[in-house]
Parts: sequence; C-alpha cells; structure tokens
Amino acid sequence: MTKVIADITMSLDGFVTGPDPDLEHGLGVGGEPLHAWAFSDDPVDADQLRAGTELSGAVVMGRRLFDIIDGPGGWNDDVGYGARETGRPPFFVVTHSAPEHRRLQELDFTFVTDGIAPAIEQARSAARDKNAVIMGGGDVIAQALAAGLVDQLHLHVSPIVLGTGTPLFHGAGRIELRQVDVQVSSTATHVTYEIA
Repeated sequence: MTKVIADITMSLDGFVTGPDPDLEHGLGVGGEPLHAWAFSDDPVDADQLRAGTELSGAVVMGRRLFDIIDGPGGWNDDVGYGARETGRPPFFVVTHSAPEHRRLQELDFTFVTDGIAPAIEQARSAARDKNAVIMGGGDVIAQALAAGLVDQLHLHVSPIVLGTGTPLFHGAGRIELRQVDVQVSSTATHVTYEIA
C-alpha cells in the first residue's frame, strides 16, 4: 500500500532553509550546509538518498520550491530529484495558479490549485506500488501534518544551527510520533518517524 512520506532536511534548530530563500539562494542565505549529506560520499548518506529516490512513486511540493528548482540555478541533468540520483517520478505542485512558462520541460509536473489534500491524493494514485513523497517546502509539510495526511516523517538532521530561516513545523500543531529508525552519518542524522 502506498504510504505518504514527508521527507525533508532540517537544521538542529528546526529550519529547512536559512534566511531569505530566493531563486539565487534556494536554501536561503548560508543554508547550503543543510544538504551536504545529499552530496556526501558517506555510505549511510548514499544509501538514504538511493533508497528514498527509488521508493518515490510520486512527489508533492509547494510552488515556492518549484520556482527554485525550475529557476536558472535549479535542477539540471546532473542534479535533480534525489540530488545525483536524478529520479523522474511525476510531480504535483501545490499552487494558486500554474506558471505561464517553465524551464524543466522534460519532467512531469501537474499543478494542483485546490489544496494540499487533492495534491496528495493525486500523488498517491500516481505512485502505484511506491510512496507518495512530500519533499517540501516546510509550509507544505506542516499543512500536510496538520491535516493528518502523513504516514511517515523522514528527517535528515544537519549538524548546523541556523538561528533563523524557514521553520519546518510552523502551524503543524501537536503531533505524536513513534521513532522507527535512526541512521547516523558523518554529515547528518537520518530519523524515520511514524505518525502515532
């Protein structure tokens, strides 16, 4: 059965970007160390990235994240979904309106204008026997958690305190979790939680 998995990297103090994320600074100013694990040679990190990419049957993301990955400094033939793994699942973008133009024509993007729940439902249907993964940003994951739409939370905790940026759990409310797996590498702690 398809699971809905929220999968995201955060700092020790709970931020998924540094301050002021924009097209030039997708992870915010000074936020690049957050994703060091995705480009690491550590076998634990490589296994996490490979397994997560392989099990992604469909992916949900917010419009701001889409604009960053579709921007000039975004994904390309070498780095895409799954970093160097460059997976190609269908993508469902939660947005108020679809963009008029987009750079990434070779990937399958559907723009969902009626909220997070319909986007997750479409991703779940498209995922078939794999997972529907919510990759971010932080606001989209918080909305999905608050609505009770997530089965598992995969956190990649980067050993950095950013002090400010985009918080992951803002507006999510109280959520009880059960820790089911922890893998530690030289660049991150990878924790899997099931939603209680």
